[in-house]
Amino acid sequence: MIRHFSSAAPRLRRLCVFALGASTALTLTACGAGSDTGATGKPTASTSPAPQGIITAAAAKAVLDSYESANNRANKARDEKLLATVESGQLNEQSAADYKQSSTWSAKKKKEYGTSFSYQNRTYYIPAADTADWFAVKATSSYGDHPETLLFFDKTGGTYKMTMAFYTSKDEPFPKIAVDKYGLAQVAKPSQKVGERSPSELGGLYEDFFESGGTKKAASVFTSTDASKESTKVYKERNDGKLAPYTTKKYFAQDPAHPTVYALKLVGGGVVTGFPTAHTQEVMLKPQYMSSFQIGPSDAEAVYDQSRRTVITDEFQGQGLAEMSPAGKPRVLSIEYRMTDSR
Repeated sequence: MIRHFSSAAPRLRRLCVFALGASTALTLTACGAGSDTGATGKPTASTSPAPQGIITAAAAKAVLDSYESANNRANKARDEKLLATVESGQLNEQSAADYKQSSTWSAKKKKEYGTSFSYQNRTYYIPAADTADWFAVKATSSYGDHPETLLFFDKTGGTYKMTMAFYTSKDEPFPKIAVDKYGLAQVAKPSQKVGERSPSELGGLYEDFFESGGTKKAASVFTSTDASKESTKVYKERNDGKLAPYTTKKYFAQDPAHPTVYALKLVGGGVVTGFPTAHTQEVMLKPQYMSSFQIGPSDAEAVYDQSRRTVITDEFQGQGLAEMSPAGKPRVLSIEYRMTDSR
């Protein structure tokens, strides 16, 4: 059986459930500021208007509350259309794949996936209106053992939708995001280098961990982390298992379905970036077996193509989070993939 994988440490990842209850306290860390006012509440003559955020914290809260309601209902019903009203980007590619493949899950996993959960202790990171069209939220999750999550919301078709989401671990906590004197998050350009690399380069470079185990490029570009070690392990163990005598497995970097990269400046310098990434996994019969054998797809692969074949090609769409320092190599804090097609 050829099965899909996640390059993150094994765990149940509820990518499409990110919510907050109405009773959650609001942390106004990065609110959209109005004009500067004096003691009378009127604009003062000696000050310039404060910059406006792309959205107020109250409006951002409403976006997340709306996401909560739609997301929990969509998860229970496996309703892709409903979820797509509040979710987009790489995150929605992965969530839609979860829905398609959920028929192959155990009863326990199906039940857990449909159980509502929430995020507390929200902190909103809202950029100035002239610097970005998106905002981020950091929160703690009521589900699982992940201390924090970092969520990105971008405007799609005139509506803010969640496009990326990352969990941290106890060993790799999120770095501290910088805000200016108005409480607005400071955006970094994805094309601008931080040290030797730019945020927009990371997705393509990371795929070398799968293609070569990192020996061609990735190992020299990235600091070793749990995420990169797990990805390298996938490469090293690619030809293990019962089918190894008959097949060869290879990985090929691909363009992600959604290329948008998000980057925020950090306290003390550096950048935290959410980047898209993708690859295909190809399992092919060795030449001597092609005329006599075929490979049977796994249950998840059969959702897309039930036929037995000599080559099985699976597509994986991923999203990664990295901390970049001007003086060091990028550190990938979180990375996860979903198989989104098989042919």
